[in-house]
Amino acid sequence: MKNNNNKSNYFAKHFLKSWNAIIAVFLLMIILGSCEKALVEEPKFLSGETFYNTVEEVEGAVNAIYPPYNSSFSLADYISISESYSDYLVGRNTFFGDFQGLTTTNTSRTAGAWDQFYLSIRNANLVINLAPQGKNISQADIDKYVGEAKFMRAFAYFQLVKNWGGVPLRVETNMLDVDLKRSTAQETYDLIIADLLDAEAKLPETAAVAGRPSKYAAKTLLADVYLQTGNYTGARDKAGDVISSNKYALVPIKTVDDFQEIFGPDVVTTSEEIFYTKGTRQSGLGTPFVMHVNHSSNGFHGAGGWFILYSWSTTPYYTGWDDNDKRKELWYPLDMGLVGKTMMNKKFIDPLAPSSSGAGNDIPWYRYADALMIYAEAEARIEGPTAQAMEALNQVHRRGYGYDPKTPSPVDFKLADYNASSFLDLVVKEYGYEFQLEGKRWSELKRTGKAQEIILAMKEITIAPKNYLWPIPISEMNFNKALDPVKDQNPGY
Repeated sequence: MKNNNNKSNYFAKHFLKSWNAIIAVFLLMIILGSCEKALVEEPKFLSGETFYNTVEEVEGAVNAIYPPYNSSFSLADYISISESYSDYLVGRNTFFGDFQGLTTTNTSRTAGAWDQFYLSIRNANLVINLAPQGKNISQADIDKYVGEAKFMRAFAYFQLVKNWGGVPLRVETNMLDVDLKRSTAQETYDLIIADLLDAEAKLPETAAVAGRPSKYAAKTLLADVYLQTGNYTGARDKAGDVISSNKYALVPIKTVDDFQEIFGPDVVTTSEEIFYTKGTRQSGLGTPFVMHVNHSSNGFHGAGGWFILYSWSTTPYYTGWDDNDKRKELWYPLDMGLVGKTMMNKKFIDPLAPSSSGAGNDIPWYRYADALMIYAEAEARIEGPTAQAMEALNQVHRRGYGYDPKTPSPVDFKLADYNASSFLDLVVKEYGYEFQLEGKRWSELKRTGKAQEIILAMKEITIAPKNYLWPIPISEMNFNKALDPVKDQNPGY
């Protein structure tokens, strides 16, 4: 369990000790006047001579990569819109996902996420470009920080390409270029993979502090990218590296309340954490997404709750789920004044959160369960279901029922019962149970080719072709004159 004062001290230590460096970055953003313009570097404000000479100055620049993910309402909207397209959730009011393409309101919300991803990319580019010019910093420290910046750049581009397709590639060599053509999805993935391979080589085996990437975070993200692009051997091998490192383990649970030892607001880190965005129980430093998944009447969020994401107890997804699975127990009935038997999920709660941006919960982008599930799917796609693939899947499944993840249990799936097709169906189902509310389901359904089949079965909706990608923001079209508003826009928008 964590002490939130310690967590606040973490931010104070690692952000305030480089306050002058961070102020320089933020002053530059203000001077440039907009998120789009902030993507362009002004060397007179961030010269190597005055900014990147010491470890403290470079670390200050690296710290500036993270604020777009900390306490960002745009990123909370990003997760909620993604989750509204899952098979187990509904987005309330303007967050409702009808699978016919984004509404005007949600187009604006996703544009905000686009800006945040590119702001993080811009700040990563500054580190990649200028850190090697430092005069009073060792090569080992330069490598570490450049590796961290490349990981974060790859992470942001991965979110972009999954949701928008190919995008303009702003890197350290073209930071002064305002007008950049839209790259292809393949070119975007090529950059992501190159960045991650470099990050894997440069990052330490153990992150210096929780919330920063390690070598194994790079391997996990790379495994996910390989899975997304159909390189199943690469996905299996990188996920296998994470598993065989013996650095991670699933946190055991006995009751539904034990999930707070994984996702709760007082957790600093766990044996399961690979890469998380850290939240602090303090206004402006917390996780706004927690407001989206709670209701003002239930006391699960100290500032109330916007009940944006909910479900019904009558859905096929819920009624077909084994009642003995403790992950199902995270759902509870709540009358929100809507038609039907509505439910909400208590995976992410913080009864002591002081404000809508003050929940102490972290956002778990990658945890050990991801590595196990990626391995299971990739191995099965190469070899068909194998004992190794089934064991990786069963570890996640056992823990969900409260059993020791590493010990055979009565709920284990049996290898003899599955072929290649049915095993993939099993993996997809387990993805849904394990990663609910983590913003991953829509990407999983699209990647596995199961989106139309599952959404039709669970929600009786046919997905419009345009719904698979989001529109390139108008702000980008207006800012970047290399983009044609017609030819470069995604189909249907």
